[in-house]
Amino acid sequence: MTNEMIYNPHVSVDCVVFGFDGSKLKVLLIERTINEQNELYNDKKLPGSIILTDEDLDDAASRVLTELTGLKNIYLSQFRSFGNPKRTDNPRDILWLENTTQLKIGRIVTVAYVALIKIDRKIQFKSEISQANWYDLNEVATMNLAFDHAEIIKKGLEYIRHSLDIEPYLLFELLPRKFTLSQLRSLYDTVHQTNSDVRNFQKKVALWAYVVALDEMEEGVPHRAARLYKFKRTPNP
Repeated sequence: MTNEMIYNPHVSVDCVVFGFDGSKLKVLLIERTINEQNELYNDKKLPGSIILTDEDLDDAASRVLTELTGLKNIYLSQFRSFGNPKRTDNPRDILWLENTTQLKIGRIVTVAYVALIKIDRKIQFKSEISQANWYDLNEVATMNLAFDHAEIIKKGLEYIRHSLDIEPYLLFELLPRKFTLSQLRSLYDTVHQTNSDVRNFQKKVALWAYVVALDEMEEGVPHRAARLYKFKRTPNP
């Protein structure tokens, strides 16, 4: 069976994977190494893949995340397609893609997804020539990124901000299973680019029936231990 019978070289998926380390919003990127005239060039890219000819788009995005993390229960949402002909203008990107897939690549349209993951989950991505790492979202603007991935990340963040206005429970896809109100406020402010007053935020959270206080406190912290909370998807009436 030839590669042309396996892959569709004109459509790909890319995943903007967000995580939260307790104080900063992070994005997961693949380190890419390219050999150019016996010199190594390094940059970064979003996790992604050309789709298989018989593969649904959602299945392709899920495959990328499963290969990356080993997990299947990850929040995943398709948010936009990117098809500007100039997105493949850089010969380096096309050469890398053709060497990776052993296919002739022309114009390629990518369908982008947002994924939310608890950052303490182990990343299982393995490659001899690249690795996956978390990066501060604020650093992306100064990075060398493949294709139009900087724009995709920007649009992905805009999408998740809008989604959280409608479905605020999505915040808890990024938080640990047990969290403090300080962590919740930090994440809320980071995503919405705000600086909430502590007392006002506590009043806001008190109205969220799905945030449940636990009879547990933080352990092993250098400051005064704070109460822990959890997210309860189906609150008691």
